[in-house]
Amino acid sequence: MPGLLLDTLNGKASERVPLWLMRQAGRYLPEYRELRAQKGGFLELAYDSEAAAEVTLQPIRRFGFDGAILFSDILVIPHAMGQDLWFEAGEGPRLAPKLLDGALEGLSGAFQRLDPVYETVRRCRAALGPETTMLGFAGSPWTVATYMVAGQGSKDHAETRALAYRDPEAFGVLINAIESATIDYLIGQIDAGVEAVQLFDSWAGSLAPDEFERWVIAPNARITAALHEARPGTPVIGFPKGSGAKLPAYARETGVDAVGVDETIDPEWAARELPAGLPVQGNLDPLLLLAGGERLVERTRFILRAFAGRPHVFNLGHGIGQFTPIDHVETLVATVRGWQG
Repeated sequence: MPGLLLDTLNGKASERVPLWLMRQAGRYLPEYRELRAQKGGFLELAYDSEAAAEVTLQPIRRFGFDGAILFSDILVIPHAMGQDLWFEAGEGPRLAPKLLDGALEGLSGAFQRLDPVYETVRRCRAALGPETTMLGFAGSPWTVATYMVAGQGSKDHAETRALAYRDPEAFGVLINAIESATIDYLIGQIDAGVEAVQLFDSWAGSLAPDEFERWVIAPNARITAALHEARPGTPVIGFPKGSGAKLPAYARETGVDAVGVDETIDPEWAARELPAGLPVQGNLDPLLLLAGGERLVERTRFILRAFAGRPHVFNLGHGIGQFTPIDHVETLVATVRGWQG
């Protein structure tokens, strides 16, 4: 029997609201920090299937979340496409060479780099009970492209946005290549045991409306359609962070099975404006989880009330912060579990 989370993503309403948290497997957990210290760098940990599976399972053991999210990174796709990938301590990921002109000619694909990720999924699915949904993920093409073009993260993604304006044909070739690799990657995850997937478009909010249509909605629609055709019955969660008023159009036009809502969105507005019956996921501010206190409980209950009229997966508006106290997460879990809608 499918778990509560998978049922909810398939559009089934329930008295109990399923719960998982973006970045739930990570630095706020002491058991993660201990394992990370043993294994070394982040990338070494992510590509070690035994260790990555252990990290994926840690928050399930501690909190009993309804979903286990694969421990990996969105930048394994450019790494598999042939860019060098490493993580600078305290500064984040780096990719080389930079694709400032969008050209892929100098890259040589190394898609075997993804094999350990599939093995991580197999190990996790074998260790999880049927009540816990195994979640896979990938970065959406626009967000992945911002890193591939600039070689690192940036505040306004100016180099990538400028390339898309200056040479949309060349940029479109890059987007299409990421799209194709992402489809294959997610199918590989599904075949290894993933039951639902999330498309992270963390930097969707940096685009003007027409560019959002071209570089966010259209590629995500093609990925979703390809997954629905290749692996029917596997829900796709779309998460276009920062999309604001463009969120209903994204939900309608991409064909995703559920939509993630970030913390800047009023949940009452989202409940009213999103397509009727579409499952929603979100949307507690991660900084409120960090702060804790009575405001955390009040806001959690407000979100639960706002989305009570449709299938709802409780989550954060983005990833959990590394300094979030464990007892605040325990309070959140108790509040959601104790909710009587």
